[in-house]
Amino acid sequence: MKTVGYVMLTFEFRKRFGRAHRGRGRRWTAYCKELGTATFGRSLPEVQERIEEAVLLHLNTLEDVGERERFFKENNITFYPHKPKTKEVTISAPFDRATFVHPYIQPLKELAST
Repeated sequence: MKTVGYVMLTFEFRKRFGRAHRGRGRRWTAYCKELGTATFGRSLPEVQERIEEAVLLHLNTLEDVGERERFFKENNITFYPHKPKTKEVTISAPFDRATFVHPYIQPLKELAST
C-alpha cells in the first residue's frame, strides 16, 4: 500500500508497580497523547509494539468511517504529506522521573478500498 502522509504522535511510557496483576508486580503502560490510545505490557519492547499496533488500528478505523479529517482537526493533529524531519519534532509534555516520552512518526497508508 502506498503511503499518503504522516502524523507526529507522542508516546508516554511508564513503569507501574503494584499487586493489581495477581502479584506479578511490574507492568509498563503506554499512552498516545494525541489519540488517547493506551495499552500495557510486561516489558518496554512489548508495550512499544502494542501501542504502535493500537495507534495504527485507531487511525485505520478513523479512515474507514470517514472521520479522520474531523478527528485530526478537533484534536490539533497535523497531517504531513511528506515525512517530517526529526528536527521538526518537539515535545511539550510535563516531564517527571517516572515517565519516558518518545516522539513517533506514523505513516498513513492508502486504504485498499480507495
